[in-house]
Amino acid sequence: MTSRAGFVALVGRPNAGKSTLLNRLVGEKLAIVSPRPQTTRNRITGIKNVRGAQVIFVDTPGLNPTPGKLGEFMRGTVDRALEDVDLIAVVIDATGRTHPDPVILEALAASPAAAFCVLNKADRVIPKARMLPIIAAWRDTGRFAEIVPASALEGTNCDRLLALIVGALPEHPPLFPAEATSDQPETFYVAEVVREKIFLLTHEEIPYAAAVRVHSLTERTKPPRLDIRATVYVERDSQKGILIGAGASMLKRIGTAARRELEAFFGIPVFLGLTVQVRRNWRKDDRALREFGFRLTS
Repeated sequence: MTSRAGFVALVGRPNAGKSTLLNRLVGEKLAIVSPRPQTTRNRITGIKNVRGAQVIFVDTPGLNPTPGKLGEFMRGTVDRALEDVDLIAVVIDATGRTHPDPVILEALAASPAAAFCVLNKADRVIPKARMLPIIAAWRDTGRFAEIVPASALEGTNCDRLLALIVGALPEHPPLFPAEATSDQPETFYVAEVVREKIFLLTHEEIPYAAAVRVHSLTERTKPPRLDIRATVYVERDSQKGILIGAGASMLKRIGTAARRELEAFFGIPVFLGLTVQVRRNWRKDDRALREFGFRLTS
């Protein structure tokens, strides 16, 4: 049997649903999902093994001009992702603008890879006839080999999308073990889960000013338990106060929500110890960005 394998970059504007689509196609929750833009900061690789093929998905930060060092890192992450993939899946919010996005087309211009256009959230476009001019507009750009209306949230057309992706990959033996679902370490996943709960439970600038660093992840045997210790870094004392909350109430809510999800993922009880520290202006600090895991990788 012919074997196929290759890298597929998921690219799009913030809140287009890239992370939800990644989780749907891989079948595991690998990327954090939030209703707010710019949730994804790092390149996240998810691996889907199907009969005769291995698809390595690369999630990327939303394409959006963001000032400062962190913004430069996020755009650089997208540019690097497009340099070395076999296929680009552009994820578009079909409920938004009806005309092709020049920011998306500009990002694609530098990449020789074939591209699919995924018109996500198609289930929310009513009546369905409204999809026809959107499909036509993106097809007329001449850049896309396939235009696929889909719903990452509902799963609509995602099986067809996956089949089309597999068919577009080059013939190649698997690049990762068959049981692999990501090339990221467990500590990265833990940090992402904590950060997701911060996005869901706090407001205003807090989620964007928060970085999570996991210091230790130790598996105990008697009794079976995973001990995790992590620090949430923010930029100002006022943000630290909000994140901790009165009587540490907010930090407890964040920790409890994260612990429950981590227990479901790892399949054993989890102790999650969270602390909060101030690291002033870390989003503008190259050293802090490297320390917190924001680095370009090929």
